[in-house]
Amino acid sequence: MTSTGAGNAAASVDLPAGFACHAGNVGMKDESDDVMVLAADRVSAAAGVFTKSLFAASSVRLSQINVADGQAQAVVVVSKNANVATGEQGERDTANLAQRVAELVGCAPDQVLVGSTGVIGVPYPEGAVDKYFDRLAEEPSQALNSRDATAAATAIMTTDTHPKTASATVPSGGGEATVVGIAKGSGMIEPDMATMISVITTDAEIAPDRLDVVLRRVCDVTFNALSVDTDTSTNDMVVMLANGAAGAVDEAELESALGAVSLDLTRQLAFDGEGAETLIVVTANGARDDAQAKRVAKAIVNSPLVKTAVHGRDPNWGRVAMAIGKCSDETDIDPDRVRIRFGDQEVYPTLATPEALAELEAYLASDEVLISVDLGIQTSDVGGSFTVYGCDLTDQYVRINADYTT
Repeated sequence: MTSTGAGNAAASVDLPAGFACHAGNVGMKDESDDVMVLAADRVSAAAGVFTKSLFAASSVRLSQINVADGQAQAVVVVSKNANVATGEQGERDTANLAQRVAELVGCAPDQVLVGSTGVIGVPYPEGAVDKYFDRLAEEPSQALNSRDATAAATAIMTTDTHPKTASATVPSGGGEATVVGIAKGSGMIEPDMATMISVITTDAEIAPDRLDVVLRRVCDVTFNALSVDTDTSTNDMVVMLANGAAGAVDEAELESALGAVSLDLTRQLAFDGEGAETLIVVTANGARDDAQAKRVAKAIVNSPLVKTAVHGRDPNWGRVAMAIGKCSDETDIDPDRVRIRFGDQEVYPTLATPEALAELEAYLASDEVLISVDLGIQTSDVGGSFTVYGCDLTDQYVRINADYTT
């Protein structure tokens, strides 16, 4: 397997064979693209993982229904409007959007997955969707004539500072299959799903039931290991389509490629957290099991005091100890057996010298800060382990969200 991340936001990434996309302005944003349609050239295996929010958007509920049979042919995402808490009108608008995309693509409405992201409680502008798709209907072949995944990723951004794409390849019966993912998300990010939408495509062949298993397994250690601010969105989803154009692949190889793409996107999402300046990666090991390791790691990455310490380059490792200590239900954690490290530097139980604290302060100025915790319950090579991804907390985060609708 080979993979290519999209750290360079300007890089162009093509969709896999048999996929095409369209990006344009439907009227949610003033000028920039705010709608993305992505379609396969055939009905494809499909799977999805969705938010568990009690206020889940009508787009989420419709997509859950449409993907339940493991098939889909198109995905549409509207940005800058979540279409949540908009009553019966919102339900009709979601269904109408699926219908108009189906007409454009030439598939059934129940083969369209719908995403929407942005402000809650605001209906779509009256008539905007129909007016836009009426224009596209005049030249449907021109509407879906691009394979530019970067343009598709740009159209779904809200407070993101750049489009997020990633790709990987895997050997197939037809030579080589490709996995390409796009994602958006910057704030209101915490599982379940994390605030984000991701659309992943592949020309590999895989049965729908196996695609569902593989996607969920990968999401557990990537997108659902992501947190910016502990807030779960109403619209989160990760959906994947596999059209089989490149032929059969080894499932383990495909899962590895999907994992590489998903991890790349996860890291991009964390690093682009609203106002963020530092990517924080926290690994807990030596735990009783992976679930315990995840709880401890999430307690650390979600701590506002840890986040602000990293942002301020304050070598106050005691905040990590505090965050571990909050996990009071984990009664088998013994502070005397815990080890805490920042990068390669052990900070507990080793007593920090002034020189060591100066080194730690310099390390905290890095673009990426790794915090690792060995709980000492099991040996680190056999005990539970989990890695989570987040970012620092800055005054810009407060400003962005204080002014979000104004």
